[in-house]
Amino acid sequence: MEYCLFTEPQEGFDYDDQLAFALAAERLGFDAYFRSDHYLRMADGDPGPGGTDAWTTLAGLARETSTIRLGTLVSSATHRVPGVLAVQVAQVDRMSGGRVEFGLGTGWFEREHRAYGIPFPEKRFGLFEEQLEIITGLWATPVGGRFDFAGEHYTVDDSPALPKPVQSRMPVIVGGGGKSRTPAIAARFATEFNIGFTDEESVAQKFAGVRGACERIGRDPETLKLSVAVPTLAGATESDLGRRAEKVGRSLDDFRATAGNVAGGRDEIVAKVDRLRALGAQRVYLQLLDIRDLDQVEFLGTEVLPFLPR
Repeated sequence: MEYCLFTEPQEGFDYDDQLAFALAAERLGFDAYFRSDHYLRMADGDPGPGGTDAWTTLAGLARETSTIRLGTLVSSATHRVPGVLAVQVAQVDRMSGGRVEFGLGTGWFEREHRAYGIPFPEKRFGLFEEQLEIITGLWATPVGGRFDFAGEHYTVDDSPALPKPVQSRMPVIVGGGGKSRTPAIAARFATEFNIGFTDEESVAQKFAGVRGACERIGRDPETLKLSVAVPTLAGATESDLGRRAEKVGRSLDDFRATAGNVAGGRDEIVAKVDRLRALGAQRVYLQLLDIRDLDQVEFLGTEVLPFLPR
C-alpha cells in the first residue's frame, strides 16, 4: 500500500504554503504529494492570494524536495494543449530526477474557465482521449524518431517528441465515475485508475468495471494500480476534529455523514484503509483541505502512518 497527501491549493494557498506542506509530508514518510489543477476557488469566502498553476508549482517543488513523488490529481485536458503539456510534465520529471506522476481528466469546472478565458467545450471526452494518445505517444517515441497524429481535435505533424521524461514509463493516472468510457480509456492509457469522494460500494463497482475493461482489450488487470481519494479530518480528540472541520467551512457531523469521508484518529483511519484495501485499493490519497495545518500532517505522519498496512 502507498499513502499520498492530496491538497486543493486553489482554496487560498500560495506556493510557500505548498512547499511547507510537501516538505513536511516528505520528512514524515508519505509516498507522494499531489495537488489539484484548478485556478479558481470553489468554496465561498476570500479567494486571496489566488490560484497557483499546478505544473509551475510542481516544478518548484521538484527542486526543493528530494524523495517524495509529485503529481496532479488531476490536470484538466481543457487547460493546456497536449504538446505543451507533454513538454511541461517531462521537464518537471527531469527536474525531480524521475519523481513525477501525471494525472489527467476531462475538466469540469466551467466557472473557472470563464474566469480565466479558457475555452470550455461542451463535449470533452474526445479531446481528453486524444490528449492521452498524443502525450503518451510523444513520450514513447524513440529518441531520433518522429511522432505524427491526426484527430478530430488535434493534429501533430513531424514532432521530434522531445524532451523525454527521466522515467521510461511515466505513471499516468486516469479516474472518474463514468460507467464505460472512463474505464475503457484507463485500460488503454493508464498505469493507475483512481476513484474518490464516494462510498465503498461504489468504489468496488468502479474497480470491477475497470478490471473488466482491461480484460476486454487483453490487458492483465493486475498491471493497473487501483487507488482511492479520501477527504480526511485527522486528530487525537473530538475538539481537534471539530476545530479542523470548522476551519474548512464544515460541521464535523456533516463531514462524517458525507460518503467517502473519514474523520477520526488512528483507529478510524486504519479501519477505513483496511476496508479500501480489501476492495483492491493499492494506494490511498488522504485529501487535506487546510494546507497550513501542519499539525494535522504531523499527527498523520507520527500517529497514523506507522500503523497503516504496507
